[in-house]
Amino acid sequence: WTQRGEYPYKALFGGDGMQVQVDPRDNETVYVGFQYGNYFRLNPKAGTRSSITPKHKLGERPFRWNWQSPILISPHQPDIFYLGSNFLHRSFNQGDKMEIISPDLTHGGKKGDVAYGSLTTIDESPLQFGLLYTGSDDGKIHRSSDAGTTWKRLDESLPQDLWVTNISAGKHDKEVVYATLNGYRNDDFTAYVYRSEDMGDTWARIGGNLPNEAVNVLLEDAENERLLFVGTDHGLYVSMDRGEKFVAMHGGLPAVAVHALAIQEKAKDLIVGTHGRSLY
Repeated sequence: WTQRGEYPYKALFGGDGMQVQVDPRDNETVYVGFQYGNYFRLNPKAGTRSSITPKHKLGERPFRWNWQSPILISPHQPDIFYLGSNFLHRSFNQGDKMEIISPDLTHGGKKGDVAYGSLTTIDESPLQFGLLYTGSDDGKIHRSSDAGTTWKRLDESLPQDLWVTNISAGKHDKEVVYATLNGYRNDDFTAYVYRSEDMGDTWARIGGNLPNEAVNVLLEDAENERLLFVGTDHGLYVSMDRGEKFVAMHGGLPAVAVHALAIQEKAKDLIVGTHGRSLY
């Protein structure tokens, strides 16, 4: 029944519906995909579709794609597009040609039912082009300050072997970066949330009063650097003091997993994407 009838939202693509990025210049060019790194650039209005997933060269090991591989349009130039396997890939022409700009940013693959040792989150500082961060499903966090020429590992002081669910470069101070880790696959439901004020060289634990709920996403407000939102497997929390203390947001929001957060800056609306209960 979900495939028929008139709804406020129209389907863009099939599969399990992975990450989506929208070109801010026309709001028509979108990047969508399905499981394990199969991404496409399409324009529904123009009726165009192009596959943009890079392929490994003959004789090389295949790339390791996470079930939900991360993508990102550069906040500095929308033709620049990033895509994460176990490497970070970059395109200067909307994905038509992709290049590898990193070494393997994971601990390496492991045999199993699904790909492991893959990137799960990528971000670029909106305040400095080429200040890049990546996180992986096996707990590694890296930074490049020179657009991928060199990379530094940042996670040695953090709990190890956890899923890095979110890396968020600060919107107000280029030295600030946030990281969230998730251990529920190992029966660890601790709320791991960290802030760094030196681009990830050192980390401070924040959100100490959050309940034991696996953390999926963090969003820093674009106007107020003290305002943070965190989505967990059981709901949404807000802090007004840069993460020292969080309070639960209710008002009709059920106890449901929150996986995506966005702010419509003109309307000043917070959009909450949940797992199984649609959008709020």
